[in-house]
Amino acid sequence: MWQVETLIQGYPGKSKQQGGLGWSTVALARGPEGRIAVLDTGRSGARRLLVEKLAASGVAPTDVTDVLITHLHYDHCENWSLFPNALIHVPGAELDWAAGLPDGAPLVPEFCVRALAQSPRHRRLVEGSTGLPGISCFDAPGHSPHHMVFVLEGAPRTIFSSDVAKNRAELATGRADITLDAAQHKAAIARLNAVWREQPGTVLLPGHDVPLRLDAQGMPEPLAPRVMTIEAWFGDSLEDATRFDLT
Repeated sequence: MWQVETLIQGYPGKSKQQGGLGWSTVALARGPEGRIAVLDTGRSGARRLLVEKLAASGVAPTDVTDVLITHLHYDHCENWSLFPNALIHVPGAELDWAAGLPDGAPLVPEFCVRALAQSPRHRRLVEGSTGLPGISCFDAPGHSPHHMVFVLEGAPRTIFSSDVAKNRAELATGRADITLDAAQHKAAIARLNAVWREQPGTVLLPGHDVPLRLDAQGMPEPLAPRVMTIEAWFGDSLEDATRFDLT
């Protein structure tokens, strides 16, 4: 049985002036046989925060036994090397696709992907069992060609959906904002929603939103408040900071 907690809260927003924000969900899961897993790893800019959040949960990067990566966009995989003792579980077809892209391809960090492909610690996933007790995976393409979803058995059962449905709006409408194949993606969201409804009380962790559960009407409801702020310095003093609440 796995117990899952959010380490870094995902944010459902984009920037018009700086491209994708890449503020994605990172989760920690504790399971049988003393296994400790990190679900997606975030972008490199979140590395210090990730280490701090792990420490607050009593976990050092060296304690992590497994890293599970849903897809190989930069904001979900760049920190895999932070965990030197972990096996890195990654969709095999996604790794082949990402490693075959030319340098400079949007969204994919080529040097990070190349190092992962060469690492003896990576484990290639196909739909079904992950090889970890109590964690299964299924294909959910569209946002990326070979995106996967992880299902962790526990109390509660937890689905780590990442960017199949990045936020509550995509889950509710069945449509995605960023996609390579709209029809394929729509089918993936429908499958995700069906799996979510199989077991009452299941918690879903989207890639760019707070944890969600289905309410009595079958609609997604948040299980935590959104928390996101930016501090900016526009004046002549470091003490003169402007704080923006983005929620």
